[in-house]
Amino acid sequence: MKDNSLSSSVNASPVGAQQSRLHGLEVGAVPLLLFIGIASVVAISAIAGLLPKNMIGGLAVIMTLGFALAKIGRILPVLKDIGGPAILCLMVPSTLVYFGLFEAHTLATVHLLMKEANLLYFVIACLVVGSILGMNRVILIQGMIRMFVPLVAGTVAAVLSGLLVGILFGYTPYHTFFFIIVPIIGGGIGEGILPLSLAYSAILGHSPDIYVAQLVPAAVVGNIFAIICAGVLARIGLRRPSLTGNGMLIRSDKDNHIFAQSHGPQQTDFQLMGAGLLLICAFFIVGGLLEKVVHIPGPVLMILFAVLCKYAQVIPSSMELGAHSCYKFVSAALVWPLMIGLGMLYVPLESVVAVFSVGYVIVCGSVVIAMALSGYFIATKLNMYPVEAAIVTSCHSGLGGTGDVAILSASNRMGLMPFAQIATRIGGASTVILATVLLSWIV
Repeated sequence: MKDNSLSSSVNASPVGAQQSRLHGLEVGAVPLLLFIGIASVVAISAIAGLLPKNMIGGLAVIMTLGFALAKIGRILPVLKDIGGPAILCLMVPSTLVYFGLFEAHTLATVHLLMKEANLLYFVIACLVVGSILGMNRVILIQGMIRMFVPLVAGTVAAVLSGLLVGILFGYTPYHTFFFIIVPIIGGGIGEGILPLSLAYSAILGHSPDIYVAQLVPAAVVGNIFAIICAGVLARIGLRRPSLTGNGMLIRSDKDNHIFAQSHGPQQTDFQLMGAGLLLICAFFIVGGLLEKVVHIPGPVLMILFAVLCKYAQVIPSSMELGAHSCYKFVSAALVWPLMIGLGMLYVPLESVVAVFSVGYVIVCGSVVIAMALSGYFIATKLNMYPVEAAIVTSCHSGLGGTGDVAILSASNRMGLMPFAQIATRIGGASTVILATVLLSWIV
C-alpha cells in the first residue's frame, strides 16, 4: 500500500505542478483562467451583437484585447525586445478591421468610447501632465542642465541627417521633417504622437486618425533602431572599458549621486488621486483657453504649462502626487487598451503599408544613428562617458517610457533612467511644441 501511495503521489505531482503554474499565470494582472472567462463573455456578447453600446462595452473590448496582446508581445522572442506590446496592440486590431473580422456593432461601440466620449484626450492629459508633475524637481532641473547640450546637438544632427537622407530617397523636406523625424524624437506614442496628431489636425484640418497612421510607423522603426544602437554601444563598452562608466553618465561621483536619488515607494491616496484628476482636467481646459489667445494647439500649451508650473513650484506637492498617481494608473492599465482603440479606428492598415519602403526605413535609421553618434562624440567635452552619453541621447528616439526600458535593458544600464526620462519627456515635449509652432508658421 505504501508503494502504491508513493507511486500515486509521484504520478500526480506533475499535474499538480502544472495546475499550480496555470494558477500563477496572469494576463494584465488578471489570473489566466479568470481572464479566459472574461474574454469569452466579451467575445460572445460581441459576436451576438449584444455588447452594451456605451463606455462599459467599449472598455470591455479594448481592455480585453489590450491585456492579451500586450502579454503576447512581452513573451514572443525578438518581438519582446523591440516594443512588441506596442506593435501588436496597434497592428493586430488594424489588420482585423482590414479583413472585416469585427462586427459592425463592436466597431460602433469602440467608436463611441474613443471618439464620442474621447478617451484619447483623457489618456493624453493624464500621461503628459501626470508624468511631468511627478518628476523629481531637482532631477528635472539638473538633468535639463546636463542634458541640454547633448539633446540639442543630437536633435540638430538627427534633423540634418534625416533631411539629407530623405532627399536622397525622394522625400520632400516637409514630409521628412514633420512625418518621419518629428515622430521619432517626439517622446513616444502617448506623450508624443497623440498630441502631435491633435496639433496637426488643428492646423492642417484633417481628422487625427489620418496623422496617427502616418506618424506611428516612424516611431516604431526609430525605437527598433535605438534598441539596436544601445546593444552595439554596450558591446563597445565591453571592448573599450575607458569609454564607459558602466552605467554612470558623468565622470563625477558627486553629480551621479544626485541622479541616484529617487522618491521612495509612496502609498496611493485615492482621495488625492481624485484631486489630481481634477488638476489634470484643469490643465487640459487651460490649454484649450490659451489656444484661443495664442493660436497654438491646446495639448501643446498644456505640456508647456505643466513644465512651467513644475519649474516654478506653484502646485502643492500633494496635488503633484495625486496627478502622478493618475499617470501611474493610466500608464499601467489604459495605454495598451488605448492602442487597441487606435488600431481599430485610427490606424488603417492600407495607410501604414503605404508609407513603408526601404528608403523609409533607412531615413528612420539615419535619424537615430546620427543622434547616438552626436552623443558619443560630444561626451568627452562635457565630462561624460561616450557610451552612456550615446545611449541616453538615443532614448530621445524611443517609444516613451516603454522605449526607455527597452533601450536601457538592451544595454544593461537601467541606472541611466533619470537621464533617459529627461531625454524622452522633456526632449519629446520640446519637439512637439517646436514642431507645432513651426508647422503653424509654415501653413
